[in-house]
Amino acid sequence: MTKFLVHAWRQKGRFVVPVGLLLIWEFLARIGYLPPALLPAPSRVFLTWGDWVFGYDESAQDISGRWLSDALASSTRVFAGYSIASVLGISLGVAIGWWRWAERNLEPTLQMLRPIPPVSWIPLAIIWFGIANKPAIFLVFLGAFFPILMNTIHGVKTVNRDLLRAAAMAGARESQLLRFVVLPAAMPSIFAGLRIGVGSAWMLTVTAEMVAVKSGLGYSLWDSYYFLRYDLVIASMISIGLLGYLTDLLIKALMHRLLRWQHAGTVQGSRA
Repeated sequence: MTKFLVHAWRQKGRFVVPVGLLLIWEFLARIGYLPPALLPAPSRVFLTWGDWVFGYDESAQDISGRWLSDALASSTRVFAGYSIASVLGISLGVAIGWWRWAERNLEPTLQMLRPIPPVSWIPLAIIWFGIANKPAIFLVFLGAFFPILMNTIHGVKTVNRDLLRAAAMAGARESQLLRFVVLPAAMPSIFAGLRIGVGSAWMLTVTAEMVAVKSGLGYSLWDSYYFLRYDLVIASMISIGLLGYLTDLLIKALMHRLLRWQHAGTVQGSRA
């Protein structure tokens, strides 16, 4: 019972800071310290957001009741670009981290491309793919690819050499070393890259939707800015943050499921 109460209190503690900030924000808006035209009160933002989701009073105007379709459009672009980035990032990261010839031939080119901001690719993406989903997916891919790649390389290169020697002495072939030793040992680093990459993916899909497509949360944010609807701008920002947070939670859940052996070892080590 005590453990349950402690756990419940810890879970409640997560909401203390955001709720406190919202209350302070609401209070400052109510007393007129924050101009409503520049920073609407949270109550106004949530009422407008509710209309955007449910369409009950058309306070969100043209996008009233369209939140689900906007969120689905953005999520589809994130999923497509992020999936491609994950497959390529992990595959190339394992190759570069494991084989010297891959590191020698591939890494210099990738390291030259890595510092280029993904937003600088927008003109080329529009020229290559036009105004549609493809340039947005391409930018999401660029944003997520390099964090996944670099963390995978790091994970493969830092595998415990004693594990590799023990497996080799037991007669493991190279393919078996990669599958049963290298990949499991590199998984914590790979998942770190996947979590960083999904945050970058959400940031880039919003950027892409501002200039390359006519739907999604990013497009609604930019369109609301043009019409000085800062309540919708903030609602769009909250929506993006919420979806990004939920996506990260899914990756964390998958990570804990696949890395149960690591957590079990940590618990046993702490008890010892």
